[in-house]
Amino acid sequence: MKNRYILIFSFFLFTAILQAQQVILITKAEVLIKVSEENRSIKISEQEYNEARADYRQTNAVFLPNITASHTGISTTNPLMAFGSKLNQEILTQNDFNPALLNDPSQTQNFATKFEIQQPLINVDGMYQRKAAKTKMNAIALQTERTSDYLAFEVDKAYMQLQLAHKAVDVLEKVLEAAEANKKLADNSFRQGFLQRADVLSVEVRVTEVKNQLQTAKSNVQNASNYLSFLMNEKEDVVYQPSDSLMVTVLTLNTKTISENRADIKAMQLASDAYQTMHKADKMAFLPRLNAFGSYELYDDQIFEADANGYLFGAQLSWDLFQGYKRFGKAQKSKAEFEKSKLQYEQYVSQSQLEFNKAKRMLLDAENRLKLTELALEQSKESLRIRTNRFEEGLEKTSDLLMAETQYSQKQLEYYQTVFEYNYAQAYLQFLTKE
Repeated sequence: MKNRYILIFSFFLFTAILQAQQVILITKAEVLIKVSEENRSIKISEQEYNEARADYRQTNAVFLPNITASHTGISTTNPLMAFGSKLNQEILTQNDFNPALLNDPSQTQNFATKFEIQQPLINVDGMYQRKAAKTKMNAIALQTERTSDYLAFEVDKAYMQLQLAHKAVDVLEKVLEAAEANKKLADNSFRQGFLQRADVLSVEVRVTEVKNQLQTAKSNVQNASNYLSFLMNEKEDVVYQPSDSLMVTVLTLNTKTISENRADIKAMQLASDAYQTMHKADKMAFLPRLNAFGSYELYDDQIFEADANGYLFGAQLSWDLFQGYKRFGKAQKSKAEFEKSKLQYEQYVSQSQLEFNKAKRMLLDAENRLKLTELALEQSKESLRIRTNRFEEGLEKTSDLLMAETQYSQKQLEYYQTVFEYNYAQAYLQFLTKE
């Protein structure tokens, strides 16, 4: 008896807390908009794309020059440096060729302003690296698109879970009303001597069970609301009320096969292409590079002065013939990465096809269950109606009425659960076949 009072008190306390929370009416379209704007997963994927785009932009160095500027000041008594500094400053005199001054110069100051430019001309491996970076950027863009598709599907599922949770609350509230009405009828029959105390206790146990189920259903409403808040990046602890009720929906589906144009599959293919291009870049690294260079220099013995100047330009053909087998090892590694990426792509397509076949069977099973549960719901409803009428006339046992009532509530919940599974199977199949 004490446990019973505790359960009843907990139920009313939970109900009061739930009623105190803010209830917000929301549509699926509103959820989709908020998720697309505020969801963290989408923002993370956008930043990953920005990273890949920045890596691609770094490869502009294959075409664009490298320009630097510097200003250097020195004081030296080094014979060579002192003579060279005066020569650059264009201040040499006949006296500076005195062997004594050449061998033991006085302290000489030199300030040099220098502008340097390096321009790549032929860099074959750099071109392939640039191509690989662009391919990777496009692959991540497709992954970002697929993330948005997945979250749209996740919104579908979460919204249907919210609908199902509210529908369970509605069903159990009506069941509780019927159970309490039966309890009043049983109390009256007990006072009139038509029922035993054990029958009344059975009805009271049934009322307690329904209250417990209703409390769990309301907890599921809170859980579904919290998950929607998480998807929308909302921090308020509110209860969402769907604007429409859970019902059977029929979607137009392309259930023939998995398309290779699906964003995530195309992204896997582009990733494999990027690995192939990087392997080509490593092989092209064996070729020579041609770069142009030039500089313009200003010299003086005073800081930030420029009484003398000069320039230099030229071209360099460089060829790293051997780097201790490092380059061969790098090419072998990139080839292994490319081969692995091809296998991963084939495995991913095969796994996607497996999921597709599973989803088709899941949809077919849900459709069959939907027909059976709908028929069972109608039968249990009619059975409950008949037994309730007979119980009111004193012609039906309490246990039979309770069994019929329990069966009807179970069939209602099973029916709406099956509707959820059917709609979910359609949404999942649509997600798998989206191009």
